[in-house]
Amino acid sequence: WREEMICAIKAQAKASGVVSKVIIANRNGGPAEQIADIRNLISAGANAIIINPSSGNALNAVIAQANARGVKVVSVDQRVTAPSAHNVTNDQVAYGRLGAQWLFKQLGGKGNVVEMRGIAGVPADTDRHTGFMQALKAYPGIKVVKSTYTGWQFANGGKQILDILNSGVKVDGVWTSGIDYTVVNAFKTAGKPYVPVVGADNNEFLRQLTALQPKFEGAAVTNPATVGGVGAAVAIDLLGGGTVKHWVKLTPQVWDTENKPDWEKYYDKALAPTYSSQLQVKPYTTYTDDQ
Repeated sequence: WREEMICAIKAQAKASGVVSKVIIANRNGGPAEQIADIRNLISAGANAIIINPSSGNALNAVIAQANARGVKVVSVDQRVTAPSAHNVTNDQVAYGRLGAQWLFKQLGGKGNVVEMRGIAGVPADTDRHTGFMQALKAYPGIKVVKSTYTGWQFANGGKQILDILNSGVKVDGVWTSGIDYTVVNAFKTAGKPYVPVVGADNNEFLRQLTALQPKFEGAAVTNPATVGGVGAAVAIDLLGGGTVKHWVKLTPQVWDTENKPDWEKYYDKALAPTYSSQLQVKPYTTYTDDQ
């Protein structure tokens, strides 16, 4: 997902015709590592820095340092609270709420649900859990029997749900923070009937939504990795003196069997299972698919 996010940044930079260089700082780590990377990018003379933050607050001081040097800072995928930064995200609270509402309705308002979250403490996970809990309040017959942190790793999520199924816990539905197709696969591995699963618009999950019918019902809540391209477009607009909303927020859509004609075109059998399906986020991205 993050590799595709970076590709979209590069593609939008190329399509703009005004960006001379894109410098990538990409590693596993938390706020300390990101602060060091941001300082290095400031020293390298970056005019704009696009961040996928590991914390909503911990980067504020270094973002202020960038701002003092005239560097435009755009946070993508997850929000930051730094006043000088611009945010470009999916509406992550809505992501959690919409998927949970679909699942609880699918279950008729009763049943045991597993909540499979992302990374503890990061803004997107906190926001999605907020949305999940908002939906849960309206469904007193729903019981969350297990809650896990997948780290947004597909293999990890698949193993977690398999362990839960093999433990004998009754599971009537699964909400995931985008780690989806391996969760669906785990039901077959465990020899259990499929239950409704909420995932994201990942390539293999879209295939499952079609290929496994009518035994399996699921819903994909959109969270395009190409939000990186939107962040690049915003950064380039800011550098050109444009006026941009302080928080550009994408509205997630729910894709299920009811609106299949609207989304089935996004599945591409040539792409990897984990590929985020939407190459464009209009009207923001202007690169070609080939770019």
